Amino acid sequence: MNSKQVIVMKKFASLRTGKYCAQAAHASMGALLSIGKLDGYGDNLIIPLHNPFVKEWLTGAFKKVTLYVETEDELLAVYEAAKKSNLPVSLIKDSGLTEFNGVPTITAVGIGPANASDIDAITGNLKLF
Repeated sequence: MNSKQVIVMKKFASLRTGKYCAQAAHASMGALLSIGKLDGYGDNLIIPLHNPFVKEWLTGAFKKVTLYVETEDELLAVYEAAKKSNLPVSLIKDSGLTEFNGVPTITAVGIGPANASDIDAITGNLKLF
C-alpha cells in the first residue's frame, strides 16, 4: 500500500517562513480531521481506521509532500478536484490578523491521507515547495 498526504501551498511574494509552516500544519490537520466524526455525545472525535490508507498513514511514517501553486484559482481548482474525487481535503483560509493586511486569504489545501496514486492524479503536475 502507498498512503500519503499532500499539502499544496499558494506562493506569496513575501510571507514569513513561520506563517507558511502554520498554514501547512492547518492544512494537514484539517484534512485528517475531515475524516473524523464526533461520537453521539459530541465529546470524542473518532477517526475511522477501516480505510486501509488512513490506517497505514496514522500507524506509519505520516508521509507528506508539500507542493505549490502560484494563484488562488489554481489552489481552488486543486481543492475542488480533491472534493470531487471524494478524498479527505481541507481548504485553509487565514484570518488575516497577522499577515495579509487584515484581509482573509486562502493559503493552502491539505489532501489525504489517501492512496498516493489518487492524490497524484490531482497534484502530480505541481512542483515541490
